[in-house]
Amino acid sequence: MERSASPTPIEPRLRLRIFPSSAALPLPVYRDFVAMLFGMWLPILGLGIVFVAICLLVGAALDSGVILLLAVVGALTTILRLATLRAYARSAPVVEFGHLRRWERRYAIGNYVSASLIALLNVVAITAHDPLLHLITVSLVFSFGAGIVSRTSVRPAICVISLLIATVPTIAALSLHALETHSAPLHAELFGIEALIVTMITALSLQTVAYLHRTAVEHHTARHDMAKLARTDALTGLSNRLLLRELFQHHTATAMRTKNQVALHFLDLDGFKAINDRYGHPAGDALLEQVARRLEDMVRSDDVVSRLGGDEFIVLQVGLREDSEAELLARRIIREISKPYLVDGISMSISVSVGIATAPRLGIELERLLACADAALYRAKAGGKARAIFCIEADAAMADLAA
Repeated sequence: MERSASPTPIEPRLRLRIFPSSAALPLPVYRDFVAMLFGMWLPILGLGIVFVAICLLVGAALDSGVILLLAVVGALTTILRLATLRAYARSAPVVEFGHLRRWERRYAIGNYVSASLIALLNVVAITAHDPLLHLITVSLVFSFGAGIVSRTSVRPAICVISLLIATVPTIAALSLHALETHSAPLHAELFGIEALIVTMITALSLQTVAYLHRTAVEHHTARHDMAKLARTDALTGLSNRLLLRELFQHHTATAMRTKNQVALHFLDLDGFKAINDRYGHPAGDALLEQVARRLEDMVRSDDVVSRLGGDEFIVLQVGLREDSEAELLARRIIREISKPYLVDGISMSISVSVGIATAPRLGIELERLLACADAALYRAKAGGKARAIFCIEADAAMADLAA
């Protein structure tokens, strides 16, 4: 299965509908944000313990079976939320967008249930009119709000909906209670002010969510962009030596487990210097970009195409059973790279020579394999160019001496 061409690889992006409405969130950043949601179990446990304790206290004081029932539901909700976090940890790493969305929805449901329980507790407690007890329950709203703003602002929709679920019924209950006639002095004024305080804190929290989310997106996007730049070639977008080393180690370890081979094809373009000298570096750069795209078209999705610099490329072919598979790819590379190019309306032609070294047969160290393949490449160019030659013992010995 061949990989489709793409001059500029585009990562899947998640369209945000809230904060900001038209921004695009790169998939690696979204993956980080979902992992952050599931990485904090202590606040969930702490909130659950506090909620159950307050429900038991208030329920006993008011002799309310409803509040005592909320304590039971709160305990079960906390257990289920912690079990969900553990299940996510066991399934990690989660990399596909669809799976990430499903895990995010599971987390959101748990958050919404917790927020609903806090709102119900406040509605019942405020209706009973015991100011000392309902102040305790309202303080739980503040604690919950502060916690979700700091923990879930990276997913603003979850954060905002949870915050409103907890605060809007509480504000409504305080406001309605303020309208009731009561003999206590300043009854209406005090409850009205308390409703106003909860409203203002909710509004300020919403603004904080927007700021924290924007800052987090900028920070994580910049971090991923820098990491990507450090591992890719600026001209062609191919992997550079750093990323090649990481992928080589991964594929070589896999090959050793599965009794397969990895072939390292060291490519050097024949005739490129003459084109660079004749038409200039911009034309040479354009030609290198076309070479990179052709190489990407020829390999499978698991194979790796890398540019070391200049007109030197590496193709890492994985999952091989026989040397003949590497030879077939090398011949195809020579055939496709040798086809004419069109740069600024000018037809240009080059060829390519290939040196091949295999792992783990010749070792599992990238530098040694590169040296072996380079030695084979030198023999290929000396023998007439546009050829592919496997590394032999003499090449490996030369590589060991050079090291």
